[in-house]
Amino acid sequence: MMKKKSIRALLTLSLTSAMLVGCDLIDTETESDPATEVEENTPVTEEGEVQISEVRVDVSSDITDAVQEVDDAVVSVINMQQVGQDPYGWYEGYENTDEENLQQVGTGSGAVYKVDGDTAYIFTNNHVVDGSDAIEVLFKDGSRVEASVIGADIWTDLAVLAIDSEVVTKTAQFGDSENLTVGEPAIAIGSPLGTNFASSVTSGIISATGRTVPVDTNMDGENDWEMMAIQTDAAINPGNSGGPLVNIAGQVVGINSMKISLSTVEGMGFAIPSNDALDIINQLERNGEVVRPVIGVGMVDLVMVSPQQQQEILNMPEDVTEGIVVAEVQPESSADKAGLQANDVIVSFNGEEVANGIELRQEIYDTEVGDEIEIEFYRDGERQTATVTMQSTDETL
Repeated sequence: MMKKKSIRALLTLSLTSAMLVGCDLIDTETESDPATEVEENTPVTEEGEVQISEVRVDVSSDITDAVQEVDDAVVSVINMQQVGQDPYGWYEGYENTDEENLQQVGTGSGAVYKVDGDTAYIFTNNHVVDGSDAIEVLFKDGSRVEASVIGADIWTDLAVLAIDSEVVTKTAQFGDSENLTVGEPAIAIGSPLGTNFASSVTSGIISATGRTVPVDTNMDGENDWEMMAIQTDAAINPGNSGGPLVNIAGQVVGINSMKISLSTVEGMGFAIPSNDALDIINQLERNGEVVRPVIGVGMVDLVMVSPQQQQEILNMPEDVTEGIVVAEVQPESSADKAGLQANDVIVSFNGEEVANGIELRQEIYDTEVGDEIEIEFYRDGERQTATVTMQSTDETL
């Protein structure tokens, strides 16, 4: 024990000595240098006034090159809506189509992606143009033109606008979002917080691909869709919605759509992958809508039904805890023609187990109109099978 204590004491003393020696050396060097020479690089006039340096720095990088490729195609999208003459709010039931009563109620971003004759097309988010009575588009050079909504889709949060091509000088090119590598540069361009900050550029990296992000499309507090998205730490703020997420080649690889807004979260933005978005954009441009198959039922997740009701009303087996309860069946729908009834509990669609309405809706949208699909469901505690022929929304009216 004495030996260990001696070694520990020796180490302590050695360390202390080294620290003291170091301090002494610093003090000695300082004292031995009576004057410190300062190298003066600041340009000064003969009168002693500081002036701007004549040295010019020409900064160019992969990011500046990428921005230059697409920047002139990026626009601000301004949502205009009718208001009453009451300066403090809306007149209930008041309607006036006078353009002078249009007010700017929101701003997002977008980009010109195509010119066809006299018409140019712009992509943006559905929630940017939702509820608008008119749309205006602001270009980087200050040009401001009217736009019309060609089509919008609530599920993918995408919209296509049309403007006069005369004002367009650049179009954005789509890149392959399937070819993204986690960690590669990502650049977001748009109008955060409105048109005062139009054409703002932020950069970061691709944080992840193939993220599944829950979405509440009707703002009722319940998630009713899951979006596949690109995650990035490039700053995305309100107003960036609908603008492009760009790779280092200046190609649009995503359409900025959302971010996580919590005080404890930083740098988590999400963009719709270009490969997913382009199919929807083409449909919206061509048809004004996305035609999807439906089965024609109202749905409630089984987990939202109390255990007592599951037993007494649905007569569900105790080992079945997930599925979708058919709340109602639309007349002449594919479900109606297949014999489905209210209180049936769907547990499988097209061979895939489905636990909730989100999963069922995704499976439905993966089919085509006219496909014959097998549905498995419980009725009065017995598992049964039905075959439905997928129809479009128009066919169920």
